[in-house]
Amino acid sequence: QVQLVESGGGLVQAGGSLRLSCAASGRTFSGYTLAWFRQAPGKEREFVTAATWSGSSSLYADSVKGRFTISRDGAKNPVYLQMNNLKPEDTAVYYCAAARYYFGTDYRDYNYWGQGTQVTVSS
Repeated sequence: QVQLVESGGGLVQAGGSLRLSCAASGRTFSGYTLAWFRQAPGKEREFVTAATWSGSSSLYADSVKGRFTISRDGAKNPVYLQMNNLKPEDTAVYYCAAARYYFGTDYRDYNYWGQGTQVTVSS
């Protein structure tokens, strides 16, 4: 059974940085895409970024391009989301998600989800 566990959320001032981690376990992840989504109160779940487990391809939402980076340290776990120059509109619960043989932005195609971690950016 795939398990995803996020950590690293918190409160930060606008312009600051945070790094989220997603520890994935339960199987080998070759062929999988790992992604980050976020959901603010009263809003739909929103795609943030995704990368293939191999690291060969990645996608970013326009709203985070140039500020957020998804990465993995070689063959190691976990998957990181480095968030720089944070803005109040980045405030949300951030979720790690995984999908096999899918590489895209639609949350409905991701089969596995973590419990989420809160990120709050104060102005």
